[in-house]
Amino acid sequence: MTQDIGRIGIWSMEMRFGDHGQAAEAIAELDELGYGALWMPGGIGGDLTGDFDRLLGASSRITIASGILNIWKHTPADVATWFKGLSADRQQRVLLGLGVSHSHIVGDAYAAVKPLAAMRDYLDQLAAQGVPGDSLCLAALGPKMLELAGKRTAGVHPYLVTPEHTALARSALGPDRLVAPEQGVVLESDPAKARDLARKALSQYQAYPNYRNNWLRLGFSEAEIDSGSDALVDALFVWGSVEKIAERVDAHFAAGANHVCLQVITGAGLDIGAARPAWRELASALL
Repeated sequence: MTQDIGRIGIWSMEMRFGDHGQAAEAIAELDELGYGALWMPGGIGGDLTGDFDRLLGASSRITIASGILNIWKHTPADVATWFKGLSADRQQRVLLGLGVSHSHIVGDAYAAVKPLAAMRDYLDQLAAQGVPGDSLCLAALGPKMLELAGKRTAGVHPYLVTPEHTALARSALGPDRLVAPEQGVVLESDPAKARDLARKALSQYQAYPNYRNNWLRLGFSEAEIDSGSDALVDALFVWGSVEKIAERVDAHFAAGANHVCLQVITGAGLDIGAARPAWRELASALL
């Protein structure tokens, strides 16, 4: 892949949907701290390319990545026109993570075309309009989407996964593709408080079939998924000291990750100020 996104990134909903002035200050600091990439969500659509432009303009080095760009919410033509309109240096700082999203978000169109076929067609259209595969990755969880990502893009950006899934992704993609899992972290050493924060962050995803199916493939039971069991929470999130978080990050690297993006769970909603001290603390330990 052509982008240098480093080993550690930050995944942040706050940086897209929080206060834009605070986000400009924070992205400049993340850049200075040495994080390789900032990943932001895009599943609900909206002006995602405008948010790319805003964050690119407030930083100088860090890659801005989408986790994910919902292929049902943005046409390939619009994405290609925007991407090709960027300067060469900004193109090198963009990584478009693409995803098929979820049926309840997309609606009837999701049932009309199989997700794998829809993603393959989307990639075909982007390629025909000159968007290089090295500037793309897929939010792949299952075997077929992993295979497609390995053949057509820089690699994969799986969300809510474990180091065991990272190993599966690396095996599917081979040695030369990007494997960049998201890892939820909670800087809280009290087990009850930490798990409560993580469980609240997990709750909206427990009913999503794509995630459920992946957790079932990883060996969790329906009951564990429905209840948000301690075992599931502890597998998907890491909580405690920065040393414990570093151990989980190392586990992803040992399993084959090139890059791990950390989503700090603060319980403070879109408050960027609540996340920044944690980003600094993690940088001092991991960068």
